[in-house]
Amino acid sequence: MTFQYSDDKTKRYHSWNYALRHQFGGKIFKVPVDGGFDCPNRDGTVAHGGCTFCSVSGSGDMIVAPSDPLPLQFQKEIDMMHQKWPHVEQYIVYFQNFTNTHAPVEVIRERFEQVVNLPGVVGLSIGTRPDCLPPEVVDYLAELNQRLYLWVELGLQTTYESTSARINRAHDYPTYVDAVARLRKHDIHVCTHLINGLPGETVEMMRENVRRTILDSDVQGIKLHLLHLMRNTKMLRDYAEGRLQLMSKADYVSVICDQLEMIPQEIIIHRLTGDAPWDSLIGPMWSLKKWEVLNAIDQELIRRDSYQGKFALRKDFADAANSLTL
Repeated sequence: MTFQYSDDKTKRYHSWNYALRHQFGGKIFKVPVDGGFDCPNRDGTVAHGGCTFCSVSGSGDMIVAPSDPLPLQFQKEIDMMHQKWPHVEQYIVYFQNFTNTHAPVEVIRERFEQVVNLPGVVGLSIGTRPDCLPPEVVDYLAELNQRLYLWVELGLQTTYESTSARINRAHDYPTYVDAVARLRKHDIHVCTHLINGLPGETVEMMRENVRRTILDSDVQGIKLHLLHLMRNTKMLRDYAEGRLQLMSKADYVSVICDQLEMIPQEIIIHRLTGDAPWDSLIGPMWSLKKWEVLNAIDQELIRRDSYQGKFALRKDFADAANSLTL
């Protein structure tokens, strides 16, 4: 079979690469940068210590030169990427680590505007938390959305309040649902991050996280992550005390395929596994072979004779919004 949103017979989900090629007519670099923001879960705004899975650099462990000025960070990243793909000329700047809307809007504007007009930049992707989107920030994001291709990536990680408390997430699920609704009023694309393998979560709970995300929030993208157990994180205590069992590759591939089957085909799958520095990773070590994991997902979908959206869950958010105004 050929999946509707794929040019490759072995790929049966709506990949980020496919979406970008069809949006821009060719390969795009997503260029990670460090915007110099902190996290409200670290600086005392909502809590201290951060999420228990988070490393000291947030999710920016792979950024090449995080302490450099933003335009220089951008240039160093694309110089490295051009060594493999020399002809790419269009870029999405990804404000990746920590919480990139956790500052007064004047500060956010000053930092984002340093990169939006750099040569070849066609879009921004902004990683943030649902509890860091006050009205004035959403208004600025709405302005950016009129100027270039924009995604807001919301770290949800889990829909379960018990898990959220265990990992010190420091916001609740209704805050996430409200944040998505306020962004979508401005037609801003939203990508939700979920983590498979969090302490205490069963495979059924991982499936339920996707089910709730699809039915409760109008998202255009989803990132599915594997939990990486990293050195110098508080989650090491869960592991040492037996409250965390690392997922096997077979179990991870299986639950990813279960989740894909629930996700409507038009929703873009931004990621199905993640990257972690090998020298900081405790496990699962099989995750370092990223392409083997992705190939195993492709093979399992083929084995099942399945694809993204085979058992899709749907909710008409436009009708729901209209009903609220009557």
